[in-house]
Amino acid sequence: MKHLLGTLLIVILLSACSRPIAKFTYDLSDEVIPSSIEVINESSDAEEYTWYVDGKQQSTDFEPQMVFYNSGRHEIMLEAKNGKKSNILKQEIILKAPEVCLVQIETSEGNMTIQLFDETPLHRDNFLKLANEGFYTGTLFHRVIKGFMIQGGDPLSKDSSSNAMGTGGPGYTIPAEFVDGLYHVKGYLAAARQGDGVNPEKKSSGSQFYIVQGKDVDRGTLEMMSSRTGAKYSEEIIAEYEAVGGTPFLDTQYTVFGKIVSGLDVVDEIANMPTDQRDRPRDDIKILKVTPIQ
Repeated sequence: MKHLLGTLLIVILLSACSRPIAKFTYDLSDEVIPSSIEVINESSDAEEYTWYVDGKQQSTDFEPQMVFYNSGRHEIMLEAKNGKKSNILKQEIILKAPEVCLVQIETSEGNMTIQLFDETPLHRDNFLKLANEGFYTGTLFHRVIKGFMIQGGDPLSKDSSSNAMGTGGPGYTIPAEFVDGLYHVKGYLAAARQGDGVNPEKKSSGSQFYIVQGKDVDRGTLEMMSSRTGAKYSEEIIAEYEAVGGTPFLDTQYTVFGKIVSGLDVVDEIANMPTDQRDRPRDDIKILKVTPIQ
């Protein structure tokens, strides 16, 4: 009996003295943002875990995945707890900025990473400005035509019952920026606008944009378009069109200012959603957030 009591006492004392140890390693998808980090939690004697990035709480999962959109130094901190006892481990990562201008568009159907072209600085800077202001958060892809494009960016679409959806904007337009070689290949980003009758200068909407899905395109079609519109198709552009398709009949008519570099399948996912007679998706397709990657 004395031996049993002694054993129990030792176990109780060891339990009372044990403290959680915070320990983790991580796998980094890329040193250049956007980058995702998968942590491997190797802590011991802990029951609760709280993760922080740059001093802000991120997760209480055992092994969360984190996505970074800003370059520079970042501190990842894990606090491991067992009752009132806790232990902290901090690690630092350094991420590099991309060589091109990127934004992340998070939608209810998936995420897309888009490169904004430096050749169209007015449209690039305006899109970044609106993204930083949170302008697009909660807006819808309000016009979807399979085999053509998906359109969004109207602030009026935040009210999904609005009859004026498709007519809204920030209250200004942007001068057209037509650039040879920036054409309507599948996955390219362009600015919506009013028709030539009221907009002969082809000025772009201040916020509404569309992403091309399009259809198959061959060299003969491009040669015909070139003779009609004056568009100049290099062998590289012809190869892109032939590989993925697009809508070349819009070339030289609307400003193209970006392209998808990741998440092209999301365009197809959205374009395949059922729509009504007004090309309005029957189920809301939301833009959750647009984040500049810098």
